[in-house]
Amino acid sequence: MPQLTWNEVRPAPVVLVSGPESFLAEQAIGRLRDFLRSEDASLEVSDLEADGYGRGELLTLASPSLFGEPRLIRVARVEKASDDFLEDALAYLEAPDDSTTLVLRHGGGQRGKKLLDAIRGGAGGGIEIVCAELKKDAEKQDFVRAEFRGENRRATPGAVRALVSAFGDDLAELSSACRQLVADTSGEITEAIVDRYYAGRVETTAFTVADAAIAGRRGDALIALRQALDTGAEPVPIVAAFAMKIRTMAKVSGSRGPSGQIASSLGLAPWQVDRAKRDLSGWTDRGLAAAVEALAEADAQVKGAGRDPVFAVERLIGVIAAKGTTRA
Repeated sequence: MPQLTWNEVRPAPVVLVSGPESFLAEQAIGRLRDFLRSEDASLEVSDLEADGYGRGELLTLASPSLFGEPRLIRVARVEKASDDFLEDALAYLEAPDDSTTLVLRHGGGQRGKKLLDAIRGGAGGGIEIVCAELKKDAEKQDFVRAEFRGENRRATPGAVRALVSAFGDDLAELSSACRQLVADTSGEITEAIVDRYYAGRVETTAFTVADAAIAGRRGDALIALRQALDTGAEPVPIVAAFAMKIRTMAKVSGSRGPSGQIASSLGLAPWQVDRAKRDLSGWTDRGLAAAVEALAEADAQVKGAGRDPVFAVERLIGVIAAKGTTRA
């Protein structure tokens, strides 16, 4: 059966997404969903948990519908699958439904080996998307280039290396940094642009400012801001650090369940979810909404809409430190 990388995903009756790198797996599954939906907006999406599976659920979801809508069935945690799921999945492979795409997410290990062997042997006419952990810098650089290529943007080799150096320990953050640059810049992305946003010195000081403000320590945040500015930091990447953290908090705030499950569904690392949960202490949905509005205003101000970028950051710190309850 074909074995493809995460960014080569394509429709097939059965799509096995294997490997330990959860972020790449979520990216691949998301791309597949978006493609299927672009082909037919009536796509019906269903989710199953293989470890809590009840007998017959898969066959019920995959049975022909009255109106013939295409279906995408996503099955998580196949590496912990129940015996009932494994038995039903093997039966399904014998006669997969033509209008259904079945995605099986297997994070690794020996559980479900008979099912994996069947798929890899050609049963069901499937493909495998291999999401191995990216350990080498060269692999991470390929990931960055693919991220920009997907947005029809180019980045110089120096820019790619600088991004991997700053965010290579976490693919979710690396991807987020790429998206931030795509949204905030135009033309070719150079090393100078990356340095402007994410130089190692700035990365540390910017997040120090953001962490203090989010925790409600306005004075500490203002002191950290002055120290950051004195060592060469610019307002733009400082606001970008706020945006990355608030964006993650907003995603996590509406999610319930174990950190690993939330991380998988949101394309984050479990530690990012745990950190966001801690950061959310004392925050309300209204406060987060106010913080997002303040971020948008500060972002515009530091990028030319205002006369005093530093004051814009100071005002943002005030809003964030008050957890969105005031704009003073």
